[in-house]
Amino acid sequence: MQGQKPAPEGQVADAVRGNWVDTYAPEWTRPYLRLSRADRPIGTWLLLIPCWWGLALAILSDQSPRWQDLWIAAGCAGGAWLMRGAGCTWNDITDRNFDGQVERTRSRPIPSGQVTVKGALAWMGLQCLAGLLILLTFNQAAIAMGILSLLPVAVYPFAKRFTWWPQVFLGLAFNWGAMLAWVAHTGTLGWPPVLLYLAGIAWTLFYDTIYAHQDTEDDALIGVKSTARLFGTQTPMWLRRFIVAFVSLMALAVILAVQDSASVLALVLALAAPWAMGWHLTWQLRAFDAENTQRLLQLFRLNRDTGLIPLIFFVLAMFA
Repeated sequence: MQGQKPAPEGQVADAVRGNWVDTYAPEWTRPYLRLSRADRPIGTWLLLIPCWWGLALAILSDQSPRWQDLWIAAGCAGGAWLMRGAGCTWNDITDRNFDGQVERTRSRPIPSGQVTVKGALAWMGLQCLAGLLILLTFNQAAIAMGILSLLPVAVYPFAKRFTWWPQVFLGLAFNWGAMLAWVAHTGTLGWPPVLLYLAGIAWTLFYDTIYAHQDTEDDALIGVKSTARLFGTQTPMWLRRFIVAFVSLMALAVILAVQDSASVLALVLALAAPWAMGWHLTWQLRAFDAENTQRLLQLFRLNRDTGLIPLIFFVLAMFA
């Protein structure tokens, strides 16, 4: 298009034009920041939001907010940025041969030659070390939860090679923060954060199935499995099931967490969280079009706003 600036050298295909990495970051840092998906922040939000759900629900449960919770919220934000980056780096290391065969991913730093595998491993180690320093400021139970989270992160990149449900493994990794943040506040694990974790997995199945529909043709050619390929034309029916599962599980988590400690108004406001998010997911379902790649990416990115909806109601419930 006349007058449109050319994409910066090395820009990844599905990055937003004008993102801060390609526009403002020092040139030598750009390949590594692209490797961490810093030019595509939606993944950090999707990792962070369940952490904030867990923290907010823990505060509602024991009705005991404290200044330390502000650090937990901030620490989760920093940790989500770092560990999402480390996870994406690990994913790109393990998928480097697949990524070079897929149109959307062949411009990523490793297959495009911007970063070597050794360089990527070193970058991953630095991110993990920085994330560990943040984790060590939490209580011992939360530290243990954080270390355990490395298991699903390590397994996820290989899941699409042996199961049609790799989105489940992504959900296991991306929603772990719901339990970790609860434990960071309370010191113990319980059924409410576990149910919240399962609700988050249902949400991940929803948005990542939409996302995976972008690559179904390439995935079929190279033998990569996904729920998008598994469901095919039945995807809308499965997305509806994931919405029902999410709303039901989050509502049950809220009831178990809040019913004995908060007022009736607080319980009603907290229960409005899954209800409102469920309606937003339903709107996404109505807009779903498996053949419209641009729409699929837009819907996927929209899930940042979708996931923030429950936080509004949780915060309101704190003051009820």
